[in-house]
Amino acid sequence: MPNKKTYVISIGGSLIVPPEGVDWHFLQEFRALILEKIKQGHKFFLIAGGGRTSRNYVEAASRVVKIERDDLDWLGIHATRLNAQLLRTIFRDQANPEIIKNPTFRLYSDKNIMVASGWKPGWSTDYVATIIAQEYDIKTIINLSNIDYVYDKDPNKHADAKIMPKMTWPEFRKLVGNKWSPSLNAPFDPIASKKAEELGLKVVIMNGKNIANLNNCLEGKKFKGTVVK
Repeated sequence: MPNKKTYVISIGGSLIVPPEGVDWHFLQEFRALILEKIKQGHKFFLIAGGGRTSRNYVEAASRVVKIERDDLDWLGIHATRLNAQLLRTIFRDQANPEIIKNPTFRLYSDKNIMVASGWKPGWSTDYVATIIAQEYDIKTIINLSNIDYVYDKDPNKHADAKIMPKMTWPEFRKLVGNKWSPSLNAPFDPIASKKAEELGLKVVIMNGKNIANLNNCLEGKKFKGTVVK
């Protein structure tokens, strides 16, 4: 399947399922763009995050019992699997019928879209995206979230935080640290960042809500976002 027009797109769960529920408007616009790009010869690996679904289940379980760390992870993973099935459903004609649940097991497919979910406790969907890039020899990951850029520090806490359109991996890793937890809110998780640096990957972090901006990125035009490499 891979060619130089093959991209790994990690779709933050906050885009698929924000607090108010599944965002079918976003999915409709995203689907239209991806189908247009397939006509131009592009292929895609789409990795689904867990979003509000994950947090709802974790919060519910936590009210009933003291939740164990691995159960926290498993609830998140199954939320990503539900969201992955949603993506597979809306791309039914173009997507491989089997979801990638284990990114280290290579699936062979002639389909233009492969959909992936979370894998196992301790690994985020960012890490899954990185392993897929390694397995299928893809050099670029586009990470769609709800932020336009990465900042040099938390903009919610620091009024003087600056946007960083370009960052090196050492700069980025200094920012996100070295530890991951299931509820960590980093633009790209620390463990995945370490692996991406080792593999020499380029990771683009951008706001997935702006579909025209994603189109610019895929066309090699100027776009809003942070490029880490």
